Amino acid sequence: MRSTYITAGIIAALVIAWLATGQLRDPIAPPASSVAEANLRNAALMEERPATRVRISTLHASEQSRVLTLRGRTQNKRSVIVQSQISGLVVDRPIERGDPVKKGDLLCQISVEDRRVRLTESLARAEQAKIDFDGALKLAAQGLQSETAIAESKARLAASRARLKESELALARTNIIAPFDGVVEKSHMEVGQYVAPGSACVTLVDLDPMLLVGQVAENELLSVKVGQIATAKLPEGIYVSGAVTFVAKTAEPGTRTYLVEAHVDNSDSSIPSGVTAQIAIPVESLLAQKISPALLVLSDAGQMGVRTINADNIVEFNPVDILRDEADGIWVTGLSAVAKVIVVGQQLVVAGEKVDSTHEPINLVGGAKESEHPAL
Repeated sequence: MRSTYITAGIIAALVIAWLATGQLRDPIAPPASSVAEANLRNAALMEERPATRVRISTLHASEQSRVLTLRGRTQNKRSVIVQSQISGLVVDRPIERGDPVKKGDLLCQISVEDRRVRLTESLARAEQAKIDFDGALKLAAQGLQSETAIAESKARLAASRARLKESELALARTNIIAPFDGVVEKSHMEVGQYVAPGSACVTLVDLDPMLLVGQVAENELLSVKVGQIATAKLPEGIYVSGAVTFVAKTAEPGTRTYLVEAHVDNSDSSIPSGVTAQIAIPVESLLAQKISPALLVLSDAGQMGVRTINADNIVEFNPVDILRDEADGIWVTGLSAVAKVIVVGQQLVVAGEKVDSTHEPINLVGGAKESEHPAL
């Protein structure tokens, strides 16, 4: 972040210096309509001038990632209030807030005594209905039972079996269990409390995987694709990464931005939900060189670039775009694959001027290793 401020300060100083030269108000030499015209015009003006001595360094371009940076946050995958489906007295709650649980673990238990009684009664009635139905079939075989009586007996058997199933289900529902692996965020029931159907037992959150959630502007929407790797810097300098799993197709009404989500492994539950995240997604590869921010200059038209020399030692102005800002320099695009950049004396010459150059090695060369977390 400090390097970003330094670069911004240098660019601001360049703008101030450019304004101070009065380029905007010079009626004699209006800004050129193109960089090429400026180079030709300056060459004519400097034809009789003694060659200025400058130092150059040859920079070789390397393939670098253009990184899209998003402001975002972490977000738990899901959060569910687990509720009771029956009424009754709470007799057990074996978990506390913050406890990790597995799918199927007991969260709260409702009294089972009355439901066991109902299950026993339902079972006895179902058995009796089966005996009655079997008896009716035997009588019918002897011609002693009507078809209507048999149908009524069969219906009573079906009804008794349905009540038995209902009693079994009510007994099973006395155990309120976890629907998925997660962490208990909040407990709502207390032992001894009488609850009704729909009463909350616990709030259960799913923290694995953790989501990285950000918003992308519409002009960058097509750059982000499912499967790209997103890296995020969390508070206290923690870095996490994971694959993009979702890119929205409709914009948020208020901001006209699009939701982007990535999944990050959080099997140890170490990543909290809701913390700010600076998310970086490499979206394309470009040829770029690393230079010092001090090499940046402004053209007569106020365009940012660097000064280079060609094979004839003629100064050329090359517009550049800043690809990425790092602690030891900035990556820029817009230069040729091999560029002879003026590193000493760039403020003393103009495009089109012939110079006397000497070569100087430089540490900031295009083949430098890419940062592990380039945009963070």
